[in-house]
Amino acid sequence: MDVRHLRVAAHLELASLIIMLANIATVHLKPVSSLMGPAHGCAYLFVVVAAWRVGQATTAVRAASLLPGVGGLLALRLLDRARTTGRHGRDGEETVPS
Repeated sequence: MDVRHLRVAAHLELASLIIMLANIATVHLKPVSSLMGPAHGCAYLFVVVAAWRVGQATTAVRAASLLPGVGGLLALRLLDRARTTGRHGRDGEETVPS
């Protein structure tokens, strides 16, 4: 799976969470809750699956993706950091510099 899919899903997950929390904090409309709840759940599941399927995913990236709301963005940040420093080995596991 491509990092683009993870990027889109991470932003959708965060946006759906913000909309749900804003709805609860203000007018608490039932239709908004019934629409955004499943949308957020699907986005969360897609983030987790996408993060686990990215070729450069380390254990830290996979663990970060499990955090609801911001996990996808944290996973993207960790992927970007690993890509720029070149700190990933075979099978996506982190390597320790000597």
